[in-house]
Amino acid sequence: MQYNQSMKSAVLPQVRVEPELRNELEAVLHPGETLSEFVEASVRKAVEYRRVQTRFHERGETAWENYQRTGVTVSADDVLERLQGKLDAKRRQLEG
Repeated sequence: MQYNQSMKSAVLPQVRVEPELRNELEAVLHPGETLSEFVEASVRKAVEYRRVQTRFHERGETAWENYQRTGVTVSADDVLERLQGKLDAKRRQLEG
């Protein structure tokens, strides 16, 4: 579990699913992994995914508002060139 003994825990609501889904879920559990651990990990990943989506949307809205206010934009070629530069730098870092 991801909490320590001094923290109070909370219980997520029960979720009813078809028996087929439960069977599929149990079939993919790792050895020693419980259904509760799987559900907790899945919920944590979903929460993080939503956070990333929200931040992405906020950055997009900010960029759009900035463009509407200033009319200044960056070309797709410039963006791709900068991204390629970051990728190349990371590859060099990992190789060296």
